[in-house]
Amino acid sequence: MDPLDLPSIPAPIAQAQGLVKRYDGRLVVDHIDLTVQPGECFGLLGPNGAGKTTTLRMLLGLTPPDEGTLSVLGEPIPERAREARRRLGIVPQFDTLDPDFTVRENLHTYADYFGLKGRARRERVEDLLRFASLESRRDAPISALSGGMKRRLTLARALINQPELVVLDEPTTGLDPQARHHIWQCLRGLLKTGTALILTTHYMEEAERLCDRLAIIDRGRVVARGSPQSLIHTHIERHVLELNGPAAMDWLTHQAGELQARVRQIGDLALIYTDQAGPLIARLEQAGIRYLHRPANLEDVFMKLTGHELRD
Repeated sequence: MDPLDLPSIPAPIAQAQGLVKRYDGRLVVDHIDLTVQPGECFGLLGPNGAGKTTTLRMLLGLTPPDEGTLSVLGEPIPERAREARRRLGIVPQFDTLDPDFTVRENLHTYADYFGLKGRARRERVEDLLRFASLESRRDAPISALSGGMKRRLTLARALINQPELVVLDEPTTGLDPQARHHIWQCLRGLLKTGTALILTTHYMEEAERLCDRLAIIDRGRVVARGSPQSLIHTHIERHVLELNGPAAMDWLTHQAGELQARVRQIGDLALIYTDQAGPLIARLEQAGIRYLHRPANLEDVFMKLTGHELRD
């Protein structure tokens, strides 16, 4: 085949190589490499203080890296961060909606920043009101909106410039399950249109449902990367048995040497990881011990790689 006939490989929509950031001599981001492809949802996971927010700020050109190279939408960062930001959308962790404006006025005001005028602006605002299911609340003040409505409006506002990439910092924190699922539906709709997403979240279920690929960051370093399912397959046994309560703990103390399974204890909760759940379940049933049997998930991977200690 003529090399000129080979299909072209699309350039990454965001790429970081050897990214380093220090604060007061402390290494916060430690030689991170990341690549985000067009049209994918890429997750950044990590405990508090892992370096996620600093990495995002460097991607957005808000914090200059001390070392490494970074490009977003083909633009070198931070040198041309302003140009890149005009082509992306940002959903911050906390809502920054203007309380003095209605739902519609918030969108119109934000459209001014991108030079949208006249009919094009009105049509874009109406499209986004429908996207966020806020048509009936178009003239409502921000104070009259629920938490879920505010998050949907914040997402709609981030899309006013029809961005190629949307960066979302914990977009569903504090929302009830119904509101969270509505946001997920909106984000899946964006992915279907080819919009790329970079997502940080503390909800492992959210990452597992939405992300094509993700990186787990701990103490400034990438400790694992891949699709959610590949990470589960690589790092965790297939089955998890959850035990709690005094009777279960007493049984576990006497059986621990014979289980031939990996056990992690967190307070009064014990997690037993195994690829062969049948024999263990039989023993638990025989002993009358209550348990929960479930498949391994991304949270199990996260806890194994980053530890169980509480971080503030």
